[in-house]
Amino acid sequence: MDIRNISRLIAVAAGVGFFALLPARALAHCDGLDGPVVKAAQRALATRNPALVLIWVQEKDEPEIRKAFEQTLAVRELSPQARELADRFFFETLVRVHRAGEGAPFTGLKPAGRELGPAIPAADEAVRVGSVEPVRHLLTVAIQDRLRHQFGEVMATKTFEPDDVAAGRAHVKAYVEFIHFVERLYDSTMKTPHGHFEESEAPAKQH
Repeated sequence: MDIRNISRLIAVAAGVGFFALLPARALAHCDGLDGPVVKAAQRALATRNPALVLIWVQEKDEPEIRKAFEQTLAVRELSPQARELADRFFFETLVRVHRAGEGAPFTGLKPAGRELGPAIPAADEAVRVGSVEPVRHLLTVAIQDRLRHQFGEVMATKTFEPDDVAAGRAHVKAYVEFIHFVERLYDSTMKTPHGHFEESEAPAKQH
């Protein structure tokens, strides 16, 4: 196999598939104080427009968010301290309900500026500038590096004496890991993505 001929797979993976292989921290993007959900909540409170946050929850959860929104607007007028506490209450309520809609637990709001890895900032930047280029570059480099490494492991162990069982097992291990990586990458790329609030299936477990 010529590693240069895998470019087609990389181009397809840059669309959607590689994100299925990312660490679980990607799932926690929306629970940060500088995340998109809290930012939407801040805009909603500033403009007194609940529609800006209702898009982040399922339709069935809309009454709970509307009630929390009205309560927050009323309480935050009492004093600066009340405003701070009311806003925090609304942020936590909105994020908790949003994550429940994704089938994810809520473990509290996370501080701003935390390390999210390279994927989330690249995806946000792509949306901000209106170009997929930041994501395409990140995924292309990452996939190429991973493929070269695992393919190199296979090639490095491919030649061994028939009676050298240990060397043979090392080759099989490298081969199986390489094949499974390519298979997972392809399957996740070709799988039809579900909606953001998919309720018919349980969320996939992270391994």
